[in-house]
Amino acid sequence: MIDEWNSLQRKDKKSWFFWTERTLVLWLGGVLGFMLIDYLGVGLKVNSWETAFIVIALLGILNALFWPLLSRIFLPFMVFTVGVGSLLLNGFMIWIISNFVPGITIGGPALILTPLGITLITTILSSILTLDDDASYYRTVLRKRIRESEGKEYKKKPGIIFLEIDGLSEKILEEAIEWGHMPTLKSWLDQGTHEVTGWETDLSSQTGASQAGILHGNNYNIPAFRWVEKPNNNKIMVSTGLNDATLIEGRISDGKGLLSSNGASRSNLFSGDAEDVIFTYSKLKDLRLFYNKTWYYVYSNPSNFSRIIILFFWEVLLEFKSQFTHTLRNIKPRIRRGFVYPFVRAGAAVFLREITTYTLIGDIINGEVDSAYVTYLGYDEIAHHSGTRDEDAFHALRGLDKQFKRLDQAKKYAHRSYNLVVQSDHGQTNGATFKQRYGLTLDDLVQHLMPSNINIYSKLSSNEDHFGQAIIEPGKDAKRYLRDKKDIVIKNSRELRVNTLKTFKKSPLVKGKLADYIKNYKVKERPEKVSQENADVIVLASGNMGLIYLTELKNRLFYEEINELYPDLIPGIAQHEGVGFIMVNSSKYGPLAIGGEGIHYLRDNTVEGIDPLLNFGSRAVEHILRTDTFEYTPDILVNSVYDSEKDEVAAFEELVGSHGGLGGEQSHPFLMHPVEWNLNNVEIIGAEELHRILKSRLD
Repeated sequence: MIDEWNSLQRKDKKSWFFWTERTLVLWLGGVLGFMLIDYLGVGLKVNSWETAFIVIALLGILNALFWPLLSRIFLPFMVFTVGVGSLLLNGFMIWIISNFVPGITIGGPALILTPLGITLITTILSSILTLDDDASYYRTVLRKRIRESEGKEYKKKPGIIFLEIDGLSEKILEEAIEWGHMPTLKSWLDQGTHEVTGWETDLSSQTGASQAGILHGNNYNIPAFRWVEKPNNNKIMVSTGLNDATLIEGRISDGKGLLSSNGASRSNLFSGDAEDVIFTYSKLKDLRLFYNKTWYYVYSNPSNFSRIIILFFWEVLLEFKSQFTHTLRNIKPRIRRGFVYPFVRAGAAVFLREITTYTLIGDIINGEVDSAYVTYLGYDEIAHHSGTRDEDAFHALRGLDKQFKRLDQAKKYAHRSYNLVVQSDHGQTNGATFKQRYGLTLDDLVQHLMPSNINIYSKLSSNEDHFGQAIIEPGKDAKRYLRDKKDIVIKNSRELRVNTLKTFKKSPLVKGKLADYIKNYKVKERPEKVSQENADVIVLASGNMGLIYLTELKNRLFYEEINELYPDLIPGIAQHEGVGFIMVNSSKYGPLAIGGEGIHYLRDNTVEGIDPLLNFGSRAVEHILRTDTFEYTPDILVNSVYDSEKDEVAAFEELVGSHGGLGGEQSHPFLMHPVEWNLNNVEIIGAEELHRILKSRLD
């Protein structure tokens, strides 16, 4: 580490103007920031430019002398105030100076806004002049670590840092690298240090199931992002529920997870049995675990948090610009994102990203953890709302690539070697939503196919899948999408196509006169809203997977029982052109995949008519059969249509890019790993298999 420190110093000396240029920029940025806040009239008053120059000079000296000590003392305060304490400490130091320098007063909102104003101007000037701000950061960190490392022994065995890009498919990774969006990852491939291996998710291609499998080696009984447990008073389990995530981890953990041996979890859904956790959802309720000393690397520089806030609001502006651009250019498919979403996007794409990177830099330089696993959420969040190949999505990937470069640089200043592994937990598949295509939601369709007195409860929003819940309102589910209470006129009347019923009607499974039903079809009034406990039917969505639970009985109903209770339900859903297949369990034939023109008998793998699983991959039967064995599999599992030519699905949620079911890129994430792992001939099917491979490399 001392050699790296000397190298960094020599590098600065070669650029003899570096210190002068940087000092002038910081000085000028500080002065302009002062005058900006003074102009806004929010509590800061400076009588002249000369006074501002003096105050900034004194502030720089005080920060250099006292900030390392103050940031250590007040670190818990800064952590539990989510960074606001850092701004207040900056403002407090300016207030101290104001007591000794005439011509300046500060108070009120200016105590927070002044550090932000200084950082805003400095960041703009540094970007224009392309100054290496990370070099200054590493000097601050290394100065502290050199003092602490004297006489300390470090492990020689290399550690591993797992960097998950949430929601990025292997194909889009290849495009991003080829089109120049991710130069850092491209350099690793070109240098021959890394190679990419694709893998295939389970049927539930979403973060809850994938991270349970990757981090704990067990994602059994997780059929979707959200599911119903009938015996437990129709409880809806949510992967990101503060109580539910803890309960789910308790079910899947055997204490030997991926990070159980001296590992660290950063910004994940589950902990992998790590004791060192930051922003790990299953552990958020335990405030004792929220704080640890690694947070120091976020607040070790007085301007770090201010910089994060500036980048946060810049991302908010970019999202508003995106919404305007998409509307102006009439980009489709498009969804209404609303006023709150830009702040959710900035929280995932900037706030958590930056904090995560700083804490990982600390992990690398400290050299104490043997492994760390982190989730970067920005791409998944943006692709859901803008599209998987939208410029916004590639903007997120460019930002992530910069983080990987920073982490790669941090390795140079560490006593211990670390391998960086980049991977994803699932992909996303694009497409106009089910409602956009057909004018009704999945629960609308179910309501139309059942008696008018049946009470339906639905949840068709999984924004929490990308941690929006953690940013907006921890502990509560995201709000339901507002319903249009008017009668819904079913568009594109082919959703119940008579001309495709011939094969289906010949099957011995079909009961009732479906043709008569179609002939006499009428839109029904929706009953009053009911709670999930009192509902007769619960309809959920996870991307392009729909889950229908008939709650009159606490056990899972057989196909024959469903037909007896609601004779129009199964044929009506299966015949809808937006449905690829439904999966039900027959008491006579076992699990079935039923489509508009045929039935796949999964138990003996035979097909009657046209195979409904034809477009869903060679392992569709394997994945569906596994899900059929889960305790909380729905009575009717619905998978949307998949257009293999356009590579599009019809999500049951209002999301442009989606994941959760079968169809397209959502099932094909990637693993970018050191070439020494030699996975060329290894087939990775399912998150549990990926866990075994990663665990073996750690062991």
